[in-house]
Amino acid sequence: MKRPDRALYDAAGSRRDTISSPTFSIFPARYTAFALCVAGLVASVVASVLLPQAWLAWLSLAVFAVLTGVGVHDLRQEPHAILRNYPVIGHLRFLLEFIRPEMRQYFIESDSEAAPFSRAQRSLVYQRAKGEPDNRPFGTQLNVTLSGYEWINHSMQPTKLADHDFRIVIGGTPNPATPSGFTCTQPYSASVFNISAMSFGALSANAILALNQGAKMGGFAHDTGEGSISQHHRVHGGDLIWEIGSGYFGCRNDDGSFSEDRFIVNARDPQVKMIEIKLSQGAKPGHGGVLPAPKVTAEIAAARGVPIGVDCISPSSHGAFSTPIEMMHFVARLRELSGGKPTGFKFCLGHPWEWFAIVKAMLETGITPDFIVVDGAEGGTGAAPVEFSDHVGAPLQEGLLLVHNTLVGVGLRSRVKVGCAGKVITAFDLARMMALGADWCNAGRGFMLALGCIQAQSCHTGHCPTGVTTQDPVRQQALVVPAKAERVRNFHRSTLHALQELVQAAGLDHPQQITAHHIVRRISDTEVRLLSNLVMQVQPGALLGPLDQQHTVFRMYWPLASAQSFQPMVQDMPEPQDQALAA
Repeated sequence: MKRPDRALYDAAGSRRDTISSPTFSIFPARYTAFALCVAGLVASVVASVLLPQAWLAWLSLAVFAVLTGVGVHDLRQEPHAILRNYPVIGHLRFLLEFIRPEMRQYFIESDSEAAPFSRAQRSLVYQRAKGEPDNRPFGTQLNVTLSGYEWINHSMQPTKLADHDFRIVIGGTPNPATPSGFTCTQPYSASVFNISAMSFGALSANAILALNQGAKMGGFAHDTGEGSISQHHRVHGGDLIWEIGSGYFGCRNDDGSFSEDRFIVNARDPQVKMIEIKLSQGAKPGHGGVLPAPKVTAEIAAARGVPIGVDCISPSSHGAFSTPIEMMHFVARLRELSGGKPTGFKFCLGHPWEWFAIVKAMLETGITPDFIVVDGAEGGTGAAPVEFSDHVGAPLQEGLLLVHNTLVGVGLRSRVKVGCAGKVITAFDLARMMALGADWCNAGRGFMLALGCIQAQSCHTGHCPTGVTTQDPVRQQALVVPAKAERVRNFHRSTLHALQELVQAAGLDHPQQITAHHIVRRISDTEVRLLSNLVMQVQPGALLGPLDQQHTVFRMYWPLASAQSFQPMVQDMPEPQDQALAA
């Protein structure tokens, strides 16, 4: 084999340029912009010498000197090949790449193109938040002939409702199987539309203040997120759902373990209405988190109960329990320590046998949570690894259906309220989720948009252009709390008013009466089906008997579940084609 000519390589091992061209061998065209900058610099120097009083000459000198310096730096730097080959002008590529999301959002994408929320959806939130008319002329912009289009059937005898303040009572349901000390004695009358879990730290102080003041004004609940209760949550006194994650922020010992004493202090605050244990979240289920030391400010440290300037760790699983039975006893213990407040948990559905194991633990112990919040994989207000955002966790429809049907099948649905979250933003979204089994819905990004979020998707950078997701004190000053609180209240009120009109049009008296029989889905150009004919529906108590006639997910996974462990009882897993959660 012929050995390569060493003369073709430089000292660093890079190949020398040996290709010659009659036109570009001396001066490649890609250096034209740099050459013009050098020429401009020379001309500016001459002009400054000949015309020392001309300020334009000195300005040109400064500009061309900077550009020439940039070009020299581009030729000498190593990380970016584009800049070495295209000095000066190569920066245009990075500029266009930087502003590409905004250019696409404002000038290219269609009104119905969701990424993750469409222009039409965002505009609707902005209009409702500002109290502007949200009616649209000239008919729908959606293609009603496309597969997947859905609508709600209306009645020829619509109802007339006096109010849109739809509420449900969470907790307080009699449970003969549960010892009296474990029952909820402080039930909460909740709105059917509330603010989903978003922590202080992920959101700015002004965003938390505005959300909580809006919740107070509108009479709905504000979930704290796992970052616990900060001083900003307490200023306006809005109802709080205290979320407790695996880091036990706000109720932890110095070693990160759960502290009953610290839990009692926060849980018995009258502002806290419910206790929510976070098992997982839709954005990154099964994934822990680290808040880097530089971001752990004095305010965040005080809210979470962690040291200032030290990495804040959120483990991927809880340390206070390791089995489904232990989890149920933990639920009961928190309910007791809180003084009888509604206590439940939030999770994104993963392995079906783990969920079934929790249900079997409810049956075995007689302990039931007062509520369960199902988080869909399409949700997520915080940053997450792309693989987790795109490919981990069950979407909301499948998760909600399985949770609702399982509770119905074991006779526990009447004792457990079910909430949900995951890209819920319009009144039809609320109605559809209630048709699938939800008692209420939470929204995170919808209320962020109400605050003024423009979907810049720079939440994790600290450079949020509207001050919603940053700890920069200057940037968050742009978010004026009283004005944004009013927008939060308006968005909630207008959305529930729209829900009221949907409920009336369907001839019903409350959103809880909406079922899968009311929603119609197009499945082809020539065929539509009621949602009730497309989704799984289990009869009451059906899972307590033979499973022969039940859906595949129950036949395959229910026998694997054990109240004593989250692990499956056998090692032989079903074939991949049998792993569908819902038909």
